[in-house]
Amino acid sequence: MEDIDVEVPKYFICPISFQIMRDPVTAITGITYDRESIEQWLLKGKSTNCPVTQQPLPTVSDLTPNHTLRRLIQAWCNENASLGVDRIPTPKPSIDKFHFLKLIKQLQHPDSKMKALKELDLLAVKNERNRKYMVEAGVPKAMLSFIVNCFKEDCVSGLEEALSVLFLIRIPSAEANLLPKQNDQIIKSLIWVLGCEFNTQVMAKSHAVSALKSIIETASSVVLERLEPKFFEMIVGVLKQCTTRITQQGINSALHVLLDACPWGRNLLMMVESGAVSALIELELGSPEKRTTELILGILFHLCSCADGRAEFLRHKGGIAVVTKRIMRVSPAADDRAVLILSLISKFSATSWVVHEMLEVGTVTKLCMLLQLDCATYLKEKTMEILRSHSDDWLKFPCIDKSVLTRYIK
Repeated sequence: MEDIDVEVPKYFICPISFQIMRDPVTAITGITYDRESIEQWLLKGKSTNCPVTQQPLPTVSDLTPNHTLRRLIQAWCNENASLGVDRIPTPKPSIDKFHFLKLIKQLQHPDSKMKALKELDLLAVKNERNRKYMVEAGVPKAMLSFIVNCFKEDCVSGLEEALSVLFLIRIPSAEANLLPKQNDQIIKSLIWVLGCEFNTQVMAKSHAVSALKSIIETASSVVLERLEPKFFEMIVGVLKQCTTRITQQGINSALHVLLDACPWGRNLLMMVESGAVSALIELELGSPEKRTTELILGILFHLCSCADGRAEFLRHKGGIAVVTKRIMRVSPAADDRAVLILSLISKFSATSWVVHEMLEVGTVTKLCMLLQLDCATYLKEKTMEILRSHSDDWLKFPCIDKSVLTRYIK
């Protein structure tokens, strides 16, 4: 329309998009908008007020189709079609909550379940409005139930679609916070999914880990205390896969799952036994994005709080070096975790080799540099504690700048 020299009636223009309205709807404030624009305004959380009057707009369902205005717009577009104005088709009836309830029922029948799943996937992709009604209709719970049934029947048909729908609409906290017994089944089912083969392998596995993250982060302590070795073996297996096998978002979801399971000591031991320490160090050596590094260092801190975890950390030749390298290069949160990791190693596992390694890879120099920055008081105290505890050994080496080190150990 920008290149067409024709005057458009002002009341045909949406106050939000400033484009001709294709599906005009009137809010309870009396102002008419294009449906897509006002729904995006409300659903994306820009505001819950009418953009023009600033009066409250409760929900999307309070939008009334303005058929008279739509017909006027369509007639005007037809009259000016010769001038290059696009014709506007009559919009299809909007889908409501009851349509999704109908699709959920169709999932119970073998002849219609695949068609229903594919339609749910398409509608979830289409817009935020559909996703809102899907949550209200209970689609997240229906998808989780479908995945559990697939696990029980050892059948992968429809899993990719169900996982895609779950990923698009997300699992609300209220939906994820189910009874412990239900959570157990859901967790076992999603872990089983990680071992299955799919046509869209990368996306299916990523969606499964994302769903698992939503369940774990709201799970009760009873559920988290009962996690099994296979759970951690599969999650660590995800971390060992390169980004051609799983998305970056999938990797971060797997890291979130491990971090949420860390407060329980038996989980730490199972993580160590599943090879988590080595997998995390290898992942970090690939120089991942900021958030990934913060998650990795957070998990490594917990793992290094136990003797087996520290032993595995030191067994990897790149452990101390990569943690040292991340100090002052990522974020204050990463600095915090990195220093705490080094503090645990320094306090409980400081063999002569470790002390020499910390000097060799630049840990001592990096810690001295950190003290010159405006970091948290407790972090400076931890840093000075590390330097003081082994200063006598480090001062024996000719390569160390004695004046710098002694400045902080007095």
